[in-house]
Amino acid sequence: MSLDVLLVVFAGVFGLLVGSFSNVLIHRLPRGENIAFPPSHCPACDHRLGVRDLVPVGSWLSLGGKCRYCRAPIKARYPVVELLTGLGYAVIAALFPFTTFGAGTLGLMVLFTLLLVASAIDLDTYTIPDELTLPGAALGLAFAWLNTRSGAAEAGLPLVGQAVQGALLGAGLLVTIDLLGSWVLRRFRERQYPETPIGYQQISLALLAGAWLGPWWGLGAALVSAAVNLAARRTVRIPEIVTLGGFLVSLMLGSTGSGPGLILMVQGALAAAGAASLVAGVYWWLRREPEGEADAPFDPSAMGFGDVKLAAVIGAFLGWERLLVAVVVAVFAGAVLGLVQVALKRENRVKFGPYLALGAVVALIWGGSIVAAYRGMLGL
Repeated sequence: MSLDVLLVVFAGVFGLLVGSFSNVLIHRLPRGENIAFPPSHCPACDHRLGVRDLVPVGSWLSLGGKCRYCRAPIKARYPVVELLTGLGYAVIAALFPFTTFGAGTLGLMVLFTLLLVASAIDLDTYTIPDELTLPGAALGLAFAWLNTRSGAAEAGLPLVGQAVQGALLGAGLLVTIDLLGSWVLRRFRERQYPETPIGYQQISLALLAGAWLGPWWGLGAALVSAAVNLAARRTVRIPEIVTLGGFLVSLMLGSTGSGPGLILMVQGALAAAGAASLVAGVYWWLRREPEGEADAPFDPSAMGFGDVKLAAVIGAFLGWERLLVAVVVAVFAGAVLGLVQVALKRENRVKFGPYLALGAVVALIWGGSIVAAYRGMLGL
């Protein structure tokens, strides 16, 4: 048996163990609980679990899906997450062998775990915790730096500059969809509850400024606006008819040859909006919501902000080209399966995180071939 085959088997077993820890994250992160203390226990009777209760998949099967101590049912999600993680790790190790890609392979396993945990939490709570996405984006950049020391770049995995670009464009693309979609939902009326000192108004400003001046000047404009809010101790409104309307007019002008050109304007706008989104995300994560603020009134939204940050994670790990593949797959799958979900369950909200995760897995496995085929169609 070759070394690569042994490593695939090891990766599968390791994935089962990581899947067990993923279940801890899925259960505890939405509740704001410490992921290390107290040790693993039954959520029904609080009895501490022993070693024989924590064997991935095996314990659930041997116990018939019930707690050993109180006989409360154990969700089938636990062995499913463990099996999916084990299978995912084995597939990644087979497609991206450790002996060739080194840290790049480990990085893709980290991405797979982040996607699986985020999807499970989103399915349960309609939220994706910042504790996953913001550190996840940073990990993507760290593994991109390690990719320079391995053969990972040969498989299309991003280096540092490409990872930064992927993270910014990922966040920027989804937040722009959210901004424009939410504006339509409000029938082009202004937000009633703007965030302060930094939020969607500053992101919209970054979108407009980035189209003409580039991403870093766009981010600078957003930060200046946030500083004005802090100095004034209130929200100094920036009308969306100016920012979002101005962005749409800018694209029209760019398509006629005015300004830097349409492609550069779109890239600058999305990257600026993505940078402002991540700064806003970090600010609100560190600030934390005071008690009761989570129930404050809010404006209609076309997309959750957690999806924006998850797209940044995907872009950081896979680069902007595979990110686009992931978004296209997610939108298509979300449109088809979301309509079925709404029809069957009569829900008026679609959990987009799992579709993004599905798109990212497709982009990871087949993204390189899809991008190459598209380039061939364009003669590039």
